[in-house]
Amino acid sequence: MIAVVKVAGQQFKVEKDQTIYVPHLEGKAGDKVDLEVLLVDADGKMTAGADVKAKVEAEIVDHVKGETVIAYKQKRRKGFHKKKGHRTAYTKIKVTGIA
Repeated sequence: MIAVVKVAGQQFKVEKDQTIYVPHLEGKAGDKVDLEVLLVDADGKMTAGADVKAKVEAEIVDHVKGETVIAYKQKRRKGFHKKKGHRTAYTKIKVTGIA
């Protein structure tokens, strides 16, 4: 069974026992999370929109940070340069069930 879920404005295709990285979610490691279901494909039978009755449950595994992204600006011959960086926060979740 495959489902398409929406998490923080992004869509992810998930299966049972799959581990994915999603934008940061509130909660601690071990907390249960219910995800918004957009589409379900159960053995070739597809349902979408308001007809979806399935629930996708997930468990928060860990909170992690992504790779460093550096924004560098410079104006030539002026002596101006600025370097800033950031690391995006992600949450690692494991899909425990699609029912």
